Amino acid sequence: MDELISLGLPTVAGLTVPVADAESLTDPDLAMAAVELLQQLAGRRLAHGERPMLVRLTASAPVPVAGLPPDLPVVGLAPHNRDAVMKVIARDRVLHEVWGTMLRSIGEHGLGVAGAAMDDLMFDVTDPCEQVPALLELIAAEAQAPFPDDPAGQLAVAARAMLARWQTPRAKRARRTQKLPADLPLALHVQALVLGPWDLSGFGTATSRDPETGAFRPTGTFYRGVRRSAPRPPRPEDLSAVPGGAGLLESALLTLEQHFAAPAALDFELRDGELALLSARPERAAGLAAVRLAVDLVNAGARAERAAVRQVRPADVQELLHPQLRLTGTETELVRGLPASAGAACGEMVLSSDAAVSRAAEGVPVVLVATETTPADLPGLLASAGVITAAGGLASHAAVVARGVGVPAVCGAGGLRIDAASGTATAGDRTLCEGDMVALDGRTGAVYTGQVEISAARPPRELETVLGWADTLRKLGVRANADTGRDARTAVELGAEGIGLCRTEHQFLGERLPLIRRVILAADPEAERRALDALAEAQREDFRELLRGTGSRPVTVRLLDAPMHEFLPAPGRAGDAEAEERAEELREANPMLGVRGVRLALLHDRLYPAQAEALFGAWLDVRAEGVEPELEVMIPLVSLPEELTAAARQVRAAAEAVAARAGIDVSAVPYRIGSMVETPRAALLAGELARTAQFLSFGTNDLTQLTYGFSRDDVERRVLEPYVAGGLLAASPFERLDADGVGALIEIAVQRARAVRPDIKLGLCGEHGGDPASIELCDRLGLDYVSCSPGRVPVARLAAAQATCAAQEGRTP
Repeated sequence: MDELISLGLPTVAGLTVPVADAESLTDPDLAMAAVELLQQLAGRRLAHGERPMLVRLTASAPVPVAGLPPDLPVVGLAPHNRDAVMKVIARDRVLHEVWGTMLRSIGEHGLGVAGAAMDDLMFDVTDPCEQVPALLELIAAEAQAPFPDDPAGQLAVAARAMLARWQTPRAKRARRTQKLPADLPLALHVQALVLGPWDLSGFGTATSRDPETGAFRPTGTFYRGVRRSAPRPPRPEDLSAVPGGAGLLESALLTLEQHFAAPAALDFELRDGELALLSARPERAAGLAAVRLAVDLVNAGARAERAAVRQVRPADVQELLHPQLRLTGTETELVRGLPASAGAACGEMVLSSDAAVSRAAEGVPVVLVATETTPADLPGLLASAGVITAAGGLASHAAVVARGVGVPAVCGAGGLRIDAASGTATAGDRTLCEGDMVALDGRTGAVYTGQVEISAARPPRELETVLGWADTLRKLGVRANADTGRDARTAVELGAEGIGLCRTEHQFLGERLPLIRRVILAADPEAERRALDALAEAQREDFRELLRGTGSRPVTVRLLDAPMHEFLPAPGRAGDAEAEERAEELREANPMLGVRGVRLALLHDRLYPAQAEALFGAWLDVRAEGVEPELEVMIPLVSLPEELTAAARQVRAAAEAVAARAGIDVSAVPYRIGSMVETPRAALLAGELARTAQFLSFGTNDLTQLTYGFSRDDVERRVLEPYVAGGLLAASPFERLDADGVGALIEIAVQRARAVRPDIKLGLCGEHGGDPASIELCDRLGLDYVSCSPGRVPVARLAAAQATCAAQEGRTP
């Protein structure tokens, strides 16, 4: 109330008796002084005049607590003066009921009448007009003292009743369940209750922001009559029913928003068309409201742009960029997994990639449900509205692809059992058949049965305003992980400054999988050459689209880096006996640590040159169109500096060959050669790598896996969830970058690389590049940029700005 008064807002006239003196209000002499002071403050006498005044007694505690004694709102009615009472009651249709409820409470807790006797009376006498005289008679017959006629006496006994009710065993038990002291004290508030005509009076609650749009608009509920705690609450109406309209509340709510720097909520009364505030409080801004409020406060001069950027949470931005389930609370949850890709989807359950493609072609939204996915499932993933896997984690094939293409995904739903033969999926005692409706929330990991309504993504124009302010503040660059021209265009539209990771193996998924498979399974050098020519031709086409989508910005292309098992055919599917034998020879016990990355390239020494020639040729193609991206060729999974030296030699030779065929000097093709730091040894030898590498990018998915010794596809559900629940880990290290282990390796690598090459460019391109806490760590470690999936670029832009502000202010974001 002090704040409301200091802000010049209209308030109910009243006075507060603080906790130390609350008992004093039970003294009739002091109660009389309170009544006289209240009459002076309000400028009215009790129960007199055209707008008669009564007294309302309310209570508050020093801390938030449920179970405060209900208001006693009509103190001051004189029972002996029936004519005066009826004149007052005529102002409000429900005062009889309110008066009866107040008498019931005062009789039991203030005057010693048995509660059971009063309950019996109110049960037998249901007409409120008859209850009041009957209650007064019961009190006169059984109370320790009669109900007082004078307002001061009534106020004193009301205070006694309220304090006594607070000390009942039931009230003390309620406080103990809230982990509050049983002797928690009360303050009492004596307020003026000015009555007015029914059609111009009432009470209600209002908030400043529309819950649907986040725009400034008074929203809430209005009730006719006197504010009260009654068995039969009044019928609610919306604020359009307020006499004078909701506009009466706009000025107060706007003042409070600028004061709180948050959406404001208030309780108000309206008496004869005059507004008075009873209380006000800030509310947490989220989603649309958070972003629009931040811009409104800056436009009003109440906040600086820097403060507005700090005010919006990255989670609010994430919420606005993806569709959300519109939950009603009646949904049936089928299973819960890991939130692998943000957004929401609802559709028919399909259990194979082929079924997803077929049903989607008919215009039916589908959700692909699988134990796990492989590169061959890419067409189904692209055709689906969402994907659910029983196995795998946040860095599994399904999760990475889904994030890359913007498909909502839930992975690692371990309670799900899929039987493709019978066309069913079972979780607990519920079994769904292919074609049944399912819905998933990629933000929480929840999967529901049946149809669930989807709210479309609604990023407001104010979001780009906030992100523009963020861009002027942040030190970290923000790039995107993108494998196709479509992904690159999406990323650039969302504010990416370039592409930080193009995973070329993703360009061989689906129908192009045979291209790389023919290289690996080639029976002789000539067969390998033909396979590489076909591969290079396809890659040149893909690279052209990628470079066009990126524009004249940096683009980091990682040469082939995939575990062998993602490319090999299933047993019996190689095509002929010789190919089957070669495939069997290439199968590995631990493919994530086998022949992948630079190791595969050095065993197939034409592989990386073919990819590099395709990239440089594509660059020449788009240069002719006026687009000149800055090429960065990245060698993956390096552990030995000699590996990088050998691969870099292959890339340079490819550049020279392309330049010679084009009749230009090789210096006309701008490119850098760098390495992906995915192994602890590479991090420790970053200084040696920097003698060859012009940039280093930390692949924190593999670096985390190898630092911990975790198999990321196996441990997320079975190990990491129990570890987090048991307090062994604060969060999954695949979600939030591990500062103590992986972060320490990155810090060592940064120092050693810059000691050799001070101008080396250092970035991060693992999934952590879109996590706000990980971005803050990257800012502290002095990286130049982070790279994340396209849909997380706006989140990264905001988080990077908040990390910079926090570092400058010496505090945590």
